[in-house]
Amino acid sequence: MTVRRTVFGRPLRGVAFDVAVALLVVLVSLAAAVSQPGGWAATAVGVGMAVALLFRRTHPSAVTVAVAVLALIQVIARWGPLIYDVAVLIALYSVVKYGRRLRDGVLAGAVAAVGVLLAAAQTPNVIQWWVTALWYALVTGAVWLVALNVRTRRLYVLSLEERATTLEREREAESRAAVAEERTRIARELHDVVAHSMAVMIVQADGARFMLDRDPAQARTAVKVVADTGRQALEEMRRLVGVLRDAGPAGGEGADGLAVAADPEHRRLALAELPDLLARFDDAGLHVRSTVTGAPPALPPGLELTVYRVVQEALTNALKHAGVGAGVEIVLSYTAEAVVVRVVDDGRGRPLVSPAPSGGHGLLGMRERVTVYDGSLTAGPRLTGGWQVEVRLPLPSEPATEVIAA
Repeated sequence: MTVRRTVFGRPLRGVAFDVAVALLVVLVSLAAAVSQPGGWAATAVGVGMAVALLFRRTHPSAVTVAVAVLALIQVIARWGPLIYDVAVLIALYSVVKYGRRLRDGVLAGAVAAVGVLLAAAQTPNVIQWWVTALWYALVTGAVWLVALNVRTRRLYVLSLEERATTLEREREAESRAAVAEERTRIARELHDVVAHSMAVMIVQADGARFMLDRDPAQARTAVKVVADTGRQALEEMRRLVGVLRDAGPAGGEGADGLAVAADPEHRRLALAELPDLLARFDDAGLHVRSTVTGAPPALPPGLELTVYRVVQEALTNALKHAGVGAGVEIVLSYTAEAVVVRVVDDGRGRPLVSPAPSGGHGLLGMRERVTVYDGSLTAGPRLTGGWQVEVRLPLPSEPATEVIAA
């Protein structure tokens, strides 16, 4: 990020330039004290113009009025045009460029035209009057037109910056809405996982109660399943609360929609359904190859759902962007510490006629899901073409316990 230095709320470079201009006008005013009519009185007028120019950016109209009054004093005193009268042109340029309304610049141009006539009136004959008036008019008109052109470009640049700022705010708002929607979706799915775990605990507890006298060993096993499932459900509940807390006000809206277990879209999905998912995308036109390395452990339901959704979203993105006919390779790697999902496409398909439906919000949705389980996601283009997504999800310290029927 670029740090802009300011003085009294103004950019340092602009202040330094204005000070340099004012000092230049002061120097030529001092020269007027010894070489031009008016002496020190004329110098005082020039110094007054120089001081006014220090505020030409912030108060251009007031500066123009002050410089015009000082120039009128000079004309009345019949000192003739002096070299420091360049301050009049600078003030005219400033009011056209920095004035809030263009009509201020137009009015300043009209006053400058009257000043041209008054300055030319001090010439001794008619021919010299015409030559002087024409010269002053050309110079003043050129300064006015240049200032108008710079003003137009300046306002155009400001409008582009404002438009870019507005678009950036809209993109941020859309991103926040997408994050809130995806977190609500994640919360619903975690809610289903927790509800399933609670149902398992109730069944196992009832089974333990009935088997306590008949088969104490089986009852102890059921009680162990209740404890293990409860710990797992507590961990999922912690993640659920974390999702809703991070969602802020938007997450509160999703809280009312958590009781959607009957909604088929939010049914519990497992890795056992991955072959069906890959087959559907294969039928849609992708050439999908899958590889599994390592021994798949018993994953918690929420983590298993996250792996499923990551594969689903990565394949959807591949179908959208790589196109029909693209080759996609999916690698699931299981270790003692983590499960790694790697989805790579070759980008050699043809564009879709209509976009494929998405299960979430692309990389944004995947990142939200992976973050819930303290995982990491890397995604980007490949040097050989196509796109690569890699997700690493750490495994819990204790593996999930198999459910034992009562």
